[in-house]
Amino acid sequence: MEDMSESYARKAQRFSRQCFLVDTHCDTLGEIIKGKRTLGEESCLGHVDLPRLEKAGIDLQFFAAFVEPHYKPWGSLFRLMQLIDVFHRELEKNANKMGLILSAEDIHDLKDKNKIGALLAVEGGEALGGELGVLRLLFKLGVRSLGLTWNQRNEIADGIGEGGSAGGLSSFGRQVVKEMNRLGMLVDVSHLAIRGFWDVLEVSQDPVIASHSNCYSLCPHPRNLLDEQIKGLAEHGGVISITFAPQFLDQNEATVEKVLEHIEYACTLVGAEHVGIGSDFDGIDNTPKGLEDVTKLSLVIEGLLRRGFHWSEVQNIMGGNVLRILRQVLPKRNKQKDQGIT
Repeated sequence: MEDMSESYARKAQRFSRQCFLVDTHCDTLGEIIKGKRTLGEESCLGHVDLPRLEKAGIDLQFFAAFVEPHYKPWGSLFRLMQLIDVFHRELEKNANKMGLILSAEDIHDLKDKNKIGALLAVEGGEALGGELGVLRLLFKLGVRSLGLTWNQRNEIADGIGEGGSAGGLSSFGRQVVKEMNRLGMLVDVSHLAIRGFWDVLEVSQDPVIASHSNCYSLCPHPRNLLDEQIKGLAEHGGVISITFAPQFLDQNEATVEKVLEHIEYACTLVGAEHVGIGSDFDGIDNTPKGLEDVTKLSLVIEGLLRRGFHWSEVQNIMGGNVLRILRQVLPKRNKQKDQGIT
């Protein structure tokens, strides 16, 4: 008789090739710009590079452009331009294996060409400097997702780090959300203070995501979402992408099982149609035991199967839910041509 543990492992490997795998957050651009490594060469450092993405079977990777606090506020736009330049140069060097996601159609075109999709995301809206024109220019440069804040306050809203004094969206922040809806950009509420979170759900006409957040009920960290927030996100058609950041998983030891607990809890709360994966690889110093880099992602699939999740639910969690939102939110190719974007 076949060993059941081996059977689950084999299924996970097979399913990882059949799934459309999406990771909604990594900080690899920050590692590349510091000269620690390149995207195209496999490294023993960090968690993500192109060879390891291929081994993991990733179909679409969100690359976060995170501006370090010491550049804020006045150097934010300058640093963001450097990060965007690095992103595009790495794509050019690896164009045979990876392509830029600008429209909903690009996702499937790249899949058909056996290329990994790369979606450019900005983590924190400080670079906008209170100007909608900067948002529109970022869109023209290929940005398709924006996390409205990091932990601090900016012109858009307050981050979760502002604590009890944190407010909601500013009048400018409401304009930003509406303009993102118009352009076809994905609104990301991770790092956003609670009042701002609810303001976004009130203003946005499109579903939004929390690209790398976990469940507060399991781990009471301020960056995690309350049950009411997770339910609100789902009612609005959105997704919470469970992250591997150890401090958001457990106050003691972070493991693959803890990741699975957060996924299962969120699914029990709102259904498997509103949960995804946002690893935060290369943005965390330590990883959960067993998830040392992106090639270990099949262990999440294996764990979900062991816990009795149906294959269709696993498909949704590992990428299908985010794919659904991207199809709804991202601009159609014809609309981009009308806007002068090719």
